[in-house]
Amino acid sequence: MRSSKTLLLALPFLIMLTFLLRHKPSDRFTDATPFFNNLITPPLLEVDVLQHVDIAEDKLLGGLLADGFDEQSCLSRYQSILYRKALPYKPSPYLVSKLRKYEDLHKRCGPNTPSYNKAVEQLESGSNVVGTTDCKYVVWVWYSGLGNRILALASVFLYALLTERVLLVDRGNDMASLFCEPFPERSWFLPMNFPIAKKFSSFDQKSAESYGNLLKNYMIKASMGSLPSYMYLHLAHDYDDHDKLFFCDDDQALLKRFTWLVVKTDNYFVPSLFLMPSFEDELKKLFPNKETIFHHLGRYLFHPSNHVWGIITRYYKAYLARADERVGIQVRIFDKGPGPYQYVKDQISACTIGEKLLPEVDTRRLAVNPSKNPTVKAVLMTSLVYGYYENMKNIYWEHPTVTGDIIGVHQPSHEEQQRSEKPLHNMKALAEMYLLSLTDVLVTSAWSTFGYVAQGLGGLKPWILYKSENQTTPNPPCQRAMSMEPCFHAPPFYDCKAKEGIDTDGSCISYNESH
Repeated sequence: MRSSKTLLLALPFLIMLTFLLRHKPSDRFTDATPFFNNLITPPLLEVDVLQHVDIAEDKLLGGLLADGFDEQSCLSRYQSILYRKALPYKPSPYLVSKLRKYEDLHKRCGPNTPSYNKAVEQLESGSNVVGTTDCKYVVWVWYSGLGNRILALASVFLYALLTERVLLVDRGNDMASLFCEPFPERSWFLPMNFPIAKKFSSFDQKSAESYGNLLKNYMIKASMGSLPSYMYLHLAHDYDDHDKLFFCDDDQALLKRFTWLVVKTDNYFVPSLFLMPSFEDELKKLFPNKETIFHHLGRYLFHPSNHVWGIITRYYKAYLARADERVGIQVRIFDKGPGPYQYVKDQISACTIGEKLLPEVDTRRLAVNPSKNPTVKAVLMTSLVYGYYENMKNIYWEHPTVTGDIIGVHQPSHEEQQRSEKPLHNMKALAEMYLLSLTDVLVTSAWSTFGYVAQGLGGLKPWILYKSENQTTPNPPCQRAMSMEPCFHAPPFYDCKAKEGIDTDGSCISYNESH
């Protein structure tokens, strides 16, 4: 009888033990799937990416974002914080207040409002009559590759904030499929029937109606009573000294009279706004820490669409979430040949190992005694070509690390060529920029706007791979960036008083160099 009672008492414990043994947690990583051909790939399961994040964290990013959006229409807007470590960079109260005031302006003056309709009527009339409308606009024209577009659009939005204009966006062939609407209630997209939209593709540095050419030909000046119905501003990389007068206060006083400004640019021109006395004080109040300008503007404006967000989160959960550390490596080579190049492979290894971002491998031993608690590092590589990923994957597949760390190497895509006109190509590019921004450590290529976007969104100061001379590995191979701010590749360095340009020697500027 006693043995029977003992068996009955033990039975629940035995059942629970059997359940646990049959349903033990899966190994941390499983073999790679053939599709991605990666070294180490976690199972394609819904994993808990929230384990290191307090769910009660401020989803509004310290007031940067407005509340009240339909969360299902743009999942990334409020979910992005769940995939990032807490960052120390908070928006200033003045910036938060300025954004809320801008949203009110956009709601009042945005597309299809009475104020907008009245401004369009003035545009169609062919003349600019000061005081006929209570709203002014700056139109951003779709132009260049995705990285350039993101940086340029952030610059134009900041200009809109400074000048109290409404930003309207030319959607091109992909902007609506890439990004959610950033402003409440009113779209930021220019209506399809905008009167001069068909002219946008023909606008360039030689356009007769550009501000620079009108100045050059003495066809516009501050004393004129009658002005054109809009002003085209050419601020792209090939702009000349007359175009660069945009960055002079006297010219801003004239441009202020126009209801409609149309801007085509592929530059992150924010640093030059700081050099303008009329904007300097306001910018200092908006951004007490000048290093955080794109970090805040980028996270405010650029929320991936649900389609793109699905690509991002599925890849993150499958290949990055369970690692102890995530290392991003962005490779962009401007050489004309197809690649991959051996000198670049050597440079990546020299940088990541030399800066102790990744461990060395032991080429003499086939195996090492496994560590009880190895550090697992997931390396996310992005490149148009496959060879740099394959080289790094083979290094850590064929040899053990001297530290015992486990290294997984992953590359989401390899498009071979940049195809900026293809919407699907740009969806993949945006997803990869965003994934890079979710890493803990980042390595980028010099002069790459792709890398600038990733570092700015992620609040990361990357190690920058130097551009090679004569296809040899630079020594040193890389250097830590002083700032997470993007670089202005074509700064004006224009003397507004002397009305002449200054030789820039092809340099670029960022905030640490602007004062």
